[in-house]
Amino acid sequence: MMKPCGCLFVISAPSGAGKSTLCKILLERFPDICFSVSHTTRKPRSGETDGKDYYFISKDEFVKGTETGRWTEWAEVHGNFYGTSAEFLDKSLNAGNDILLDIDVQGTLQILRQYPDSITIFILPPSIEILRDRLKSRSTDTPEVIAWRLSNAEKEMAQKDRYRHIIVNDRLSETAGELISIIERYRSDKR
Repeated sequence: MMKPCGCLFVISAPSGAGKSTLCKILLERFPDICFSVSHTTRKPRSGETDGKDYYFISKDEFVKGTETGRWTEWAEVHGNFYGTSAEFLDKSLNAGNDILLDIDVQGTLQILRQYPDSITIFILPPSIEILRDRLKSRSTDTPEVIAWRLSNAEKEMAQKDRYRHIIVNDRLSETAGELISIIERYRSDKR
């Protein structure tokens, strides 16, 4: 495999820590960064669009992709499969494009095996209690799913030290500023 020319930015966080909001801010600030839209077997949430938020595919199609090398990384999370297109990453990075990945810890560890120079960033919630409140305020999950997400969050947060950068999302504007600074630094270093 050719050494990628673009920067691969990988952002992970427990569900409800603000990762999607922060990624949206980054993409508005850096419109030339390619966002890697993951494939998933979960059902779309209200307001989500196929091809923009996720590529929503069947479980059968996803499993076939695991057998054919379609995914650079993939995982089963909260009972659903999620994966990143190997073809998209290779083509985009080799063309010199910077990419933003919004994936979980399992996926990040897989990415690092193939792309060890990835810039990994972990977003922490201010506390587990605040994370619980954020998940409840979404009104998208049952109490059982929230409990499951919180259990997984604790496991994910225990692996935060595997990331190059760790940011606590206490105040959105400050967290966004810190993320923007990290991205700018790596992008200027590659020039």
